Amino acid sequence: MSRAQKTSKSLNSADRGQPWIGLFVLLMGLSTATTAWSGDDHLVRRMLAGGEVLLIRHAAAPGTGDPEGFRLGDCATQRNLSDTGREQARAIGDWLRDHGVERARVYSSQWCRCLETAELLDLGPVVELPGLNSFYERPQDREPNLAAFRDFLKARPPRGELLILVTHQVTISALTGELTASGHGVLATPGKGGALRTVGQIGFGE
Repeated sequence: MSRAQKTSKSLNSADRGQPWIGLFVLLMGLSTATTAWSGDDHLVRRMLAGGEVLLIRHAAAPGTGDPEGFRLGDCATQRNLSDTGREQARAIGDWLRDHGVERARVYSSQWCRCLETAELLDLGPVVELPGLNSFYERPQDREPNLAAFRDFLKARPPRGELLILVTHQVTISALTGELTASGHGVLATPGKGGALRTVGQIGFGE
């Protein structure tokens, strides 16, 4: 008899002897499912209410950093999205539309992998925002970039369409303290001085 069969037999025997055990297991399963659903629902409600910021790390782009000779505006010199990354970016846009986000104000780092991710979301025109640029290999750019981003955030309308910002792990981490996988997002609330307070992470169905 396999381990799975023994486990099933043991549970069945316990259920016959004490019927409440089966009910307890069922209720625990329902509770877990409800908790997961409620978490997503809470984040979606916050997104749709307006005033929040959704930071998205660019979709899958194999490798780390950028090749020598990197130049802005020349994608051939950069690390770019793979086919999987392009599918992932489209899927993020589909997930957002399925959850009621038909349009958004979309801003992106000037890196090609971010711009392509933002465009493939298909949620509105993409505007380049240098404050979202990477400083992974450019530590001297860290504070100027973050200061520029905070100035941008302070000037934004307090309500309106969802603000989507496609950027890099180092930028998201510096702004929110969160670590994110490629193609994942952090929903945040703007505070005083252009600060951000994390509401929660979103895996967009992954």
